[in-house]
Amino acid sequence: MIRVEKRPQPSQFWSAATPVVAVLATMVAGGLLFAVLGKDPLLAIKTIFWDPLFGEFSFYYRPQLLIKGAPLILIAIGLSLGFRAGIWNIGAEGQYIIGALVGAGIGLAFYPLEAWYIFPLMVLGGAFGGWAWGMIPAVLKVRFGTNEILVSLMLVYVAEQFLASMALGLMRNPDGMGFPGSRNLQQYGSAYNAELIAGSGMHWGVLSAFLAVIFAYILLNRHMLGYHIRLTGEAPRAARFAGVNPARLILFCLGTSGALAGLAGLFEVAGPAGQVTIDFNVGYGFTAIIVAFLGRLHPIGILLAGFLMALTYIGGEIAQSQLGLPAAAIQVFQGMLLFFLLAFDLLTNFRIRLARGEVA
Repeated sequence: MIRVEKRPQPSQFWSAATPVVAVLATMVAGGLLFAVLGKDPLLAIKTIFWDPLFGEFSFYYRPQLLIKGAPLILIAIGLSLGFRAGIWNIGAEGQYIIGALVGAGIGLAFYPLEAWYIFPLMVLGGAFGGWAWGMIPAVLKVRFGTNEILVSLMLVYVAEQFLASMALGLMRNPDGMGFPGSRNLQQYGSAYNAELIAGSGMHWGVLSAFLAVIFAYILLNRHMLGYHIRLTGEAPRAARFAGVNPARLILFCLGTSGALAGLAGLFEVAGPAGQVTIDFNVGYGFTAIIVAFLGRLHPIGILLAGFLMALTYIGGEIAQSQLGLPAAAIQVFQGMLLFFLLAFDLLTNFRIRLARGEVA
């Protein structure tokens, strides 16, 4: 028989070192995967992790780290607040989509008017759309005791159908000769999330991601609400005795994570993506779950993990074009990271024992 026993005192060293070990294990397992696919494993790992930073065309790829990392960090910061309180929002992808649709819809409603207030209204709309979508599982959990994991996840598929409907219907470009997709917001100055510094990759979404990290750090370490979040996750019974209002905490965590995911969607559709399309969502909401846990649910850790995951996105695209690796292999590679992280977390907090089964 195999028994899993909780360790009386998990090692602080291994708790801190687990993300690093998980990354190294992912490199080894990923190298084996690439070798099975007939590719040079060392070259593949080098292409993914080295070339975007120090390769021949790194001057082009480095700004992409900010562009790819910003939505991951924004979403992961929101998710981490709930995760630390034991509130599991798995539907950030849907909140990301709805935030993009609401924000883009506001911008397109003003077309072709040029005015300074259009983009701020889009930002507010994106945050509100994500917040409203996140409040659906929150209200259902508070009012009827539903499982927020299932509800938030199922709402992702509803949001994807909304996205397809908008791209093919209400938001379709009337000058697009019947092709699905909205007008290109990059060509509409008042609705365009342009770079703040040309060629740097720094846009309003990147700045918002840094501000979210600062906000989350202050909230968790300097505010009573952050103390309630941490206490609820670490000792739920003690939190109840301390007077923590669980309903209010659920509404705050799911609403905040939804708003940040909606902001990420708005900044993406108004910037790098440029338009509402059927395949606008690329899985940032799900990848952000990996980022949150890889960063140990700590704002600074999430900041670093977001850029690491962005590196795998960029390096994966380079590997696909230069080495012919399939996109699915890169997705498996990213999934390995979460697998090894959870596996090493299990070994850090629990002891596995082998015991003989009792004979009846």
